Amino acid sequence: MHVLGISGSLRKEATNRKLIREAARIGGASTYVEADLNLPLYDGDLEAAEGIPASVQALADQIKAADAVVISTPEYNKGISGVLKNALDWVSRTEGSVWQDKPVAILSAAAGRAGGERAQSNLRLAMNPFMAHVISGPEVMLANSSDAFDENGHLTNERTVAGIEKLMAKLRPS
Repeated sequence: MHVLGISGSLRKEATNRKLIREAARIGGASTYVEADLNLPLYDGDLEAAEGIPASVQALADQIKAADAVVISTPEYNKGISGVLKNALDWVSRTEGSVWQDKPVAILSAAAGRAGGERAQSNLRLAMNPFMAHVISGPEVMLANSSDAFDENGHLTNERTVAGIEKLMAKLRPS
């Protein structure tokens, strides 16, 4: 299974980045690619003058090529990150419906004790217009995420690992 991982955080060592990597590993992805969301801010004038930026088209092409997508979002001010929302907005402007019927698993990692629950809810709403096949659960929300990984980047909580195993099993084609 070819999995595309999308982290809503740009930080190299972000716990959301670690979480999508763990999801791919635990889920047994045969191929794993991590998206780069370092995109220009969406600007209709830029789009009109220059078209879709190459970095945005590359992301849309990665989504299209993937068998499944795993998105992990931090929770910023009770919602998804601006970086993630910007990427969704840009991709919506590309040709074709790259998200349509695409299996998508949503995860979240946050410093707080709710683990990004509101961000996951916001992301599910943001994905609605794309007609992706967003997996309904189990919901995997990693609270106190800075303490959740060992020195190799592996999750230390068996309950979280079990949730990811169940979630990733639902991404596999029947």
